[in-house]
Amino acid sequence: MSSAKVRHQLFLPKPLSDRLEALAAKPGASKSAILADAVAAWLNRRGTSELDDRFGIRLDRMTAALGRVERDGTVILETLALFVRYELAIHAPLAENDQAGRAMAAKRFEAFVSQVSRQVAGGRRAITLDAEQGR
Repeated sequence: MSSAKVRHQLFLPKPLSDRLEALAAKPGASKSAILADAVAAWLNRRGTSELDDRFGIRLDRMTAALGRVERDGTVILETLALFVRYELAIHAPLAENDQAGRAMAAKRFEAFVSQVSRQVAGGRRAITLDAEQGR
């Protein structure tokens, strides 16, 4: 099924005309076919941004991943806040002169910090989130 063709007369700058002549000189190529393909591609591209076509999917993935990181950070902070609130509520503060209690607290805190450092340095996690288990 052949579509009707319309003749157009157009003017091109000399350097562009020379490039068109060189392309059309190749076997199986014609100026009309080259110009028709170029105009069709240009018109089709007008409706969408070339940057959106190239990077849209990747940006959508990155946005989703960033959303998951933000959600995980919120869960972690809320968990820590609730734990600290609970611990402060159930434990009485140490007396000013309780040096043994303060020394024990400092030792426990140092052990806690060391454990966190080992976990982070080793790339391990104490818990796994649903997202990592393939939910």
